Amino acid sequence: MTAPRLDVDGLLADPAIRIVVCCGAGGVGKTTTAAALGLRAAEVHGRRTVVLTIDPARRLAQSMGLTELDNTPRQVKGIDAGESGGELHAMMLDMKRTFDEVVEQHTTPKRAAEIFANPFYQAMSSTFAGTQEYMAMEKLGQLRAGDEWDLIVVDTPPSRSALDFLDAPARLSRFLDGRMLRLLLAPARAGGKSMFNLVTASFGIFSRTVQKILGAQLLTDLSGFVAALDSMFGGFRQRADQTYRILQDPQTAFLLVAAPEKDAVREAAYFAERLVAERMPLGGLVLNRMHQSDPAGLPADESEAAAARLDAAGDQKVTADVLRIHAGLLRRNEREVRVAATFIEAFPEVPTVEVAAQPADVHDVDGLRTIGALLSRG
Repeated sequence: MTAPRLDVDGLLADPAIRIVVCCGAGGVGKTTTAAALGLRAAEVHGRRTVVLTIDPARRLAQSMGLTELDNTPRQVKGIDAGESGGELHAMMLDMKRTFDEVVEQHTTPKRAAEIFANPFYQAMSSTFAGTQEYMAMEKLGQLRAGDEWDLIVVDTPPSRSALDFLDAPARLSRFLDGRMLRLLLAPARAGGKSMFNLVTASFGIFSRTVQKILGAQLLTDLSGFVAALDSMFGGFRQRADQTYRILQDPQTAFLLVAAPEKDAVREAAYFAERLVAERMPLGGLVLNRMHQSDPAGLPADESEAAAARLDAAGDQKVTADVLRIHAGLLRRNEREVRVAATFIEAFPEVPTVEVAAQPADVHDVDGLRTIGALLSRG
């Protein structure tokens, strides 16, 4: 079974496509693919493009010749946009800085200072599970709302974490609507009883249990944090829901990136199932690092037999080694095709593009340009 070809240039050139989200397992070349797509969109199709990476790896900065990436888009120099007018910018999500920006934008300076000083906020904005994914949604929403960019390319964490990226709005709503949070918030809305009265009177058995588990100081910090953010809760949920709807909109295209390995293809299939279930636009599959060799001249079994005959004759050792290498490449290609077929059989309508394995890692703009050209040729 053959999958339809993914027209990468058609996707990047389409002005209706404003967001491309690259998803996949770790180590499959996802960051390189995202950067190559952004570069080609800028150079070939003249689009003002920003690449947002959520993965903390530094490879994106290195490949683009930048000394560092942070929460502010930085322009990539040395791209060849010609007369197209395209630009390429790159940034890496700083979840704490993004959280701080949200607080600063949606509350008074005095209340912001109170929130920043709260120990629970300091922990949550830096290390709390799920904060990174929610702040990624916030940053994507900010970039899209500003209408500054023709195209936003998002490089997500490895796919199971990328699913957290999709789940962030729902998890946030569950957190904001949770029983414990409502109980913590009730005294602040009722006029601000002291934490002592809150624990001893308002909560009853539930509060004493929570205090025993969490400790009084942590409960105090949490209550103060909840009270300080009370006015912002509706805005958090609303913006997250808006960004989620953007991800479901035809202006977005999800590209799955996988290497021809069982685990990577399984992850891609897992993510594809989720996208279909969530009615999100699945643009296609990029099969990275495919090994290619032409079997027409000499099939693998004949190549191995010829090498064995040369070995037996004790002659032409180099030729025998070349024949074995040729046979090994053919066998590897056959395995990779079989592995890729498991995805294609499950999702026969998803367009696919193969990118040949490169002799060295991509570490500069020229390398990204080469990958972009391979993506476009398929």
